[in-house]
Amino acid sequence: MEPLLATIFLIVIILILVLVLFTLIPVGLWISALAAGVNVGIFTLIGMRLRRVIPSRIVNPLIKAHKAGLGLTTAQLEAHHLAGGNVDKVVNALIAAERAAIMLKFERAAAIDLAGRDVLQAVQMSVNPKVIETPIVSAVAQNGIELRVKARVTVRANIDRLVGGAGEETIIARVGEGIVTSIGSSVSHKDVLENPDVVSQTVLNKGLDSGTAFEILSIDIADVDVGKNIGAQLQTDQAEADKRIAQAKAEERRAMAVAREQEMKASVQEMRAKVVEAEAEVPKALAAALKEGNLGVMDYYNLQNIIADTKMRDNIAGTAKADTPDNTIPKK
Repeated sequence: MEPLLATIFLIVIILILVLVLFTLIPVGLWISALAAGVNVGIFTLIGMRLRRVIPSRIVNPLIKAHKAGLGLTTAQLEAHHLAGGNVDKVVNALIAAERAAIMLKFERAAAIDLAGRDVLQAVQMSVNPKVIETPIVSAVAQNGIELRVKARVTVRANIDRLVGGAGEETIIARVGEGIVTSIGSSVSHKDVLENPDVVSQTVLNKGLDSGTAFEILSIDIADVDVGKNIGAQLQTDQAEADKRIAQAKAEERRAMAVAREQEMKASVQEMRAKVVEAEAEVPKALAAALKEGNLGVMDYYNLQNIIADTKMRDNIAGTAKADTPDNTIPKK
């Protein structure tokens, strides 16, 4: 029994060692690499396991790179993977660039990938340019007519400016600004409608792709619609504002005139009060003159005759007023 138990124990140990070996070493992947002519050592695969790197994510792209004639190493691919990059996409981009005769080194492709841009899409866009459609841009010509323009911008990726270059949003914003400037410098909206190519050529000559990750190939005006008469609307609004200002000034002048009229009425009332007060002193003065002998009886009657004659003349002329005080002097 003891030899049998020893044999079973030995078999178990061997199985455990085989399992551990197959766990640490992806034998199938190693055989595939050898069959493809890629020299990947067993200890290299074990090191990937220990560094928590999935070997298939390094070896499979390495096989593609070797078949494409790219001189890449496992150290380069593993370093890019550990940095958080997409090794498979970088290798595919390098292969596409090599087939399209585009100068692209591994370091540049890795930097583009780590910058968050799709390096494979960038290479494809360099071969097959992309069309960016701008939203509707509203611009006003010098005659006040609004034009609503939609443009299509054909761009090609610039590999050298992908790292640090501006994106599509900047291209769209610059093209919109160029359209507004070009239409705004046109004397009439009819000039733009007759020849929209003038706008696209003017915008294209401004060098709008400077500092961006793209190269603008062409700008085509896709649609032009006539909008509102902004100039007439602005003139109407200005006229309405001028009208309100004039009305406010007229109301101010009217209020000042009313205030002056009230002041004049108050002054007239004050003067009338003073006149009435002065006339009330006349009988007292006459009485004092009669009493002191400064005024004779005949003089008094002559004065009364003059007063009566004046009243008669006023009545005949129609100038007598109801509020004219009675100047009769009380008899002594």
